[in-house]
Amino acid sequence: MDRFIEKFTRYLEIEKNYSAHTVLNYRLDLGDFAKFLGDAQIEAVDYLFLRKYLAILKEKKLKARSMARHLSTLRSFFKFLTREGFLKFNPILSVASPKLDKHLPQFLTEEEITRLIESSVAKDEMGLRDRAILETFYSTGMRISELVGLSLDDLDFIGGVVKLKGKGKKERIAPIGDKAIVSLRAYLGQRKKQSNSVFLNKRGMRITDRGVRNIVGKYLRLSGAKQGVSPHTLRHSFATHLLNRGADLRTVQELLGHANLVTTQIYTHLTTDKLKNVYDKAHPRA
Repeated sequence: MDRFIEKFTRYLEIEKNYSAHTVLNYRLDLGDFAKFLGDAQIEAVDYLFLRKYLAILKEKKLKARSMARHLSTLRSFFKFLTREGFLKFNPILSVASPKLDKHLPQFLTEEEITRLIESSVAKDEMGLRDRAILETFYSTGMRISELVGLSLDDLDFIGGVVKLKGKGKKERIAPIGDKAIVSLRAYLGQRKKQSNSVFLNKRGMRITDRGVRNIVGKYLRLSGAKQGVSPHTLRHSFATHLLNRGADLRTVQELLGHANLVTTQIYTHLTTDKLKNVYDKAHPRA
């Protein structure tokens, strides 16, 4: 089993160009499956074997979304083994995925976003950095990993765009607004440490994913944001506000860096005020 996992993860790294984080998640899921497989040969895996494995996962009280992720990993794994000739048939083809509940993404209103960004008022280097992080997040809708990975070479203030390195190491160009550019210029102009990384921590090193989460979480609390919101909420808010102001779904898909339009369709929800407004204008007896 170990050699198959090694071949598969090399395939993900080299041919699929997946990030180290994504490959690690595949390794962890397959490691769990390898423990369940034990001394049995991979050829012994059939429909009943996989159903028993899923039953074990369910006994561990895994949520449907986690179950679906494990199953997705196994689908990719067995598809690879079958295509490469290591297995004669794919045992997972007849296994159905668990039904997932559809959750609308949480988002902040435009007023709440304004309060969030304006809660960063300090004018020292770290305060200006925090303001620039909040402005850049909301202006571009980028992921945390994309913000952490930003380098000075990726910024084009004259063109008003930024180059982002998304999932699967795919690059895209995203527009960035004037307010975010002003905040970035203010921060970079006061920054003491010379570095090609855009956002630095207190030690002058490239800021980490956790560091950004802590910063955004801090200002969410200061602004009195509702319970349950997270740094990713800024990305949800970015997409929601664009759609509410008339942007089409394809454009939002490109801006978010989604490979599939289906992923973007979770943002087709509208605020209650927007729904009421449309209803009042459109219904003859409203």
